[in-house]
Amino acid sequence: MDDATLVSRLFTHDRRVVLEFYREYAPQLRRYIHGRIAHREDAEEILQDTLFAFLEGLRDFQGKSSIRTYLFSICQHKIIDFYRRKKIKHLVFSQIPQLEMLVSPLVGPEAAFDETLVREKIHKVLKTIAPVYRQVLVLKYLEHVPVEDIARKLSISFKSAESRLFRARKNFVELFLSV
Repeated sequence: MDDATLVSRLFTHDRRVVLEFYREYAPQLRRYIHGRIAHREDAEEILQDTLFAFLEGLRDFQGKSSIRTYLFSICQHKIIDFYRRKKIKHLVFSQIPQLEMLVSPLVGPEAAFDETLVREKIHKVLKTIAPVYRQVLVLKYLEHVPVEDIARKLSISFKSAESRLFRARKNFVELFLSV
């Protein structure tokens, strides 16, 4: 089937056409990705991201290239984004490793910051967050104080300390995304 026919049939949301598309292109993409990504799980995630991005962006496909070229271009960008995220996470969290679990899901390809910007953003958020939340985040992630000791230090129950820490993390993530 030619590219124009395939595109028009994909717009009909016919499962058989999507399956045919997948059977045609997934093995080629998988080989391409596995040649560039060492871990199988990461490679499979990139494959799924590529296929999803293609189907999501299909309305933008203008036929100026073949579907294969368009698909492999998307794939190449996904691989670059993967390595960019990996590098950023390594740079940032080698400096501030305690905040990794708060920020790591937020540093994606669409938020490709360099090390300095992310560090500045973290510090900016810590300055703007409510003092009660800043206090528990600093105790837990910068001073490595266990929750039990945080509770004792703040004269609150263990459950209250856990709850405050949970709300502080949630608030931190919200502020991080909005800054």
